[in-house]
Amino acid sequence: MKNYVITVAREYGSGGKTIGKMLSEELGIKFYNDELLRLASDESGINEALFAKADENLKKPLILKAPKSVHTGEVIPPESDDFTSDQNLFNYLCKVIRQLADTESCVIVGRCADYILRDYPNVLRLYVHAPFDYCVKKTMEVHPNFDEEEAKRFIRKTDKRRGDYYRYFTGNSWRDADNYDLCLNSSDLGWDKCVALTKAYLEIKLGISL
Repeated sequence: MKNYVITVAREYGSGGKTIGKMLSEELGIKFYNDELLRLASDESGINEALFAKADENLKKPLILKAPKSVHTGEVIPPESDDFTSDQNLFNYLCKVIRQLADTESCVIVGRCADYILRDYPNVLRLYVHAPFDYCVKKTMEVHPNFDEEEAKRFIRKTDKRRGDYYRYFTGNSWRDADNYDLCLNSSDLGWDKCVALTKAYLEIKLGISL
């Protein structure tokens, strides 16, 4: 069977990352989240700490600039002054994500993977969301030191950061349903049903039996 990829975009507190892990375990395929930063570092020779610093988090001056198109060509060579720029760090993430999609079945969380792989027929692009109150509750469970107001601020800040990153590198809105094959409200379905529904959709889209 041809390899396939599930990309997961998620609102903070919706359980998207957990759903992605559950999918990888049930399907017996690899899960990539922060591991992408290490792979991009290995590919480029650029310190992983620089990838971590730029991870879904743009410098303020860049946020104010017009959106750019996602990388479609070659990475910037080491002799260039822009070799460690945010744009080139993203270029290397693009390269790694495409290499994974070409060679193995996996789940990839975040990093505009849905857009990077938008022309790949073997990709299911998933978006996980939930009502704000639900996300606040889940965030407080993960961060017991947060009170309700701190959890709300943390969610808004995190989701804004992700949205700004997505818009800068893709020119699109992160929450636009047109970006995805499947949008799931995790509070209505629960995580197990989100996994089951994603697997069923994958079988229908790719014509495979899991």
